[in-house]
Amino acid sequence: MVPIAAPTHSFCVHLPAAGNFKLKTNMRFVVKACSNNGSRARRGTLYMGGVEVDTPCLLLATRKGLPHFITPDLLHSLHPNARAMEISPLHFWECPSPSTVTAIGGVHGMLSMPEYGFIAIPRDSVMCIPNAEGSNKFGASFETPYGHRMVKPVQYMENICALKPNLWSSLPDEVPSWVSDKRNIISVDRTTRWLDDCLSMQPTGSESAALGAVVGGTSLELRERSASEVASRNVAGFLLAGFGLGESIEDRPVLLDAIMRNLPEDKPRHISGLGLPVEVLQGVAAGIDLFDSTYPYLLTMGGYAMTFPLNMEEKLFVSKESNVELSDIGDDSAKINLRATIYRNDASPIMQSCSCYTCQKHTKAYINHLLNTHEMLAQTLLEIHNTHHYLQFFEAVRHAINVNNFNMFSSWFVKHRR
Repeated sequence: MVPIAAPTHSFCVHLPAAGNFKLKTNMRFVVKACSNNGSRARRGTLYMGGVEVDTPCLLLATRKGLPHFITPDLLHSLHPNARAMEISPLHFWECPSPSTVTAIGGVHGMLSMPEYGFIAIPRDSVMCIPNAEGSNKFGASFETPYGHRMVKPVQYMENICALKPNLWSSLPDEVPSWVSDKRNIISVDRTTRWLDDCLSMQPTGSESAALGAVVGGTSLELRERSASEVASRNVAGFLLAGFGLGESIEDRPVLLDAIMRNLPEDKPRHISGLGLPVEVLQGVAAGIDLFDSTYPYLLTMGGYAMTFPLNMEEKLFVSKESNVELSDIGDDSAKINLRATIYRNDASPIMQSCSCYTCQKHTKAYINHLLNTHEMLAQTLLEIHNTHHYLQFFEAVRHAINVNNFNMFSSWFVKHRR
């Protein structure tokens, strides 16, 4: 079936060049195809300076700007769409100082990665408390690498202006699903006030564009109100915050729908807190464009490798040992446990069909050996495969939208994951 030719929307921001690091300044978002079978799924392209990223896309989770075990030279060959990084400004809170980061040339100059896009999201354990003076103004206590730190918009914007990410999110006051209605209302009001404060402190001609944070917990009314208020501000896109904090998977589509009805179609939407494959499909169906996820990293740390199929023609993974139950060795239809002794002498790659460096060069037996001898190379090889496989998953999602087959792909995937 030919995909629906959705009207092409373009959002452009013309920004000045950055110091000694000559970043291109034309940024826009273009919607290229939409689903017409009951979902808001859409495929597009996000241009950030000289970086071009196809959406829906995965932002690679980083610590101080880089994935945990993948070096910059390996990133180049990881995947064609591995060009967008999610960073937390909190990781750069005290070291190096904002003045040092500014002198180096922001996050692009510090990491010597001008060809990558960086999106700053303050997602680390946000908790709002009164400030030390006991006034009516509130700051936020963030869990940073140096412990809890009180953060206010003025301090946050100092960090953002030093880092110069391509996109940055305003501070969200995220609350779990079980808070009272009164606390939820405070969250919405505070997040909107913080957005206004952050926008007012952004320097004129700044090269970074803002994402407005949308909150509201599990209240449809507050989610709609927050989305409507943020959409009325001069922002480049939206961060859907406060998800993954206790809401049920059954209630989430209704909450997302309430938000989407109040957001414009021509700006990108990012969501934090939904990183599992099934959650990603939920978000894509709602019209989300950008996702950050620690799922590949967490599997890597556990010694697991992703093996779930990426298209409806592939068969599910089946253990070669018919007398071994998958549950006994930690394997299932989505992943395999490479610490298991069953792989000690397995000379095959993680997946025969995978084109990543790990699968092309190394065997399950070698990775099993590295894991059991506590060699860090094990995590490097596993994260290469897991990140590549997850990026391939997003590519399969984009293809399904292109051929107007997203709903069928999503139903097939969820059925086999169960």
